[in-house]
Amino acid sequence: MKKVAIIMGSDSDLPVAEKAAAKLEEFGVPYEVHIFSAHRTPDEAGSFARNARAAGFGVLIAAAGMAAHLAGALAANTTLPVVGIPLKSKNLDGVDALLSTVQMPSGIPVATVAIDGAVNAALLSVQILALADETLADKLTAARAAATEKVLAKNAAVEARFNK
Repeated sequence: MKKVAIIMGSDSDLPVAEKAAAKLEEFGVPYEVHIFSAHRTPDEAGSFARNARAAGFGVLIAAAGMAAHLAGALAANTTLPVVGIPLKSKNLDGVDALLSTVQMPSGIPVATVAIDGAVNAALLSVQILALADETLADKLTAARAAATEKVLAKNAAVEARFNK
């Protein structure tokens, strides 16, 4: 199975990145976590992206805040799918990172999830890998069914309480 890289711009991004790692673990998807900055370590970030396919990666997740150029910097150096997680900041609540991540030029796509949306970034990565892995696809189907049952159970409890 291909690996997923979770790359963050700073160790302060780790609390969000850990949520992606936990979700990948749930599905049994191998992953690595790295810190590369689009601005402070551009050579290392570019090198990682250029060599990611040969290193066995299938998807790159990039978590960055503020100017949030990490996802774009990685995407510019690979043809692997890149999923950007814009991170919340104290000044603009993550809107700056969201706009930086989602506004990519034609030819260099980055899939972008919600601000601090690490779980969805991991799930999107699993969905991408599941295109070539039926076992992973089955795990996704089972997870969706379990989520449906959980909501329906909560609905039944609310209906029992209020709809007499």
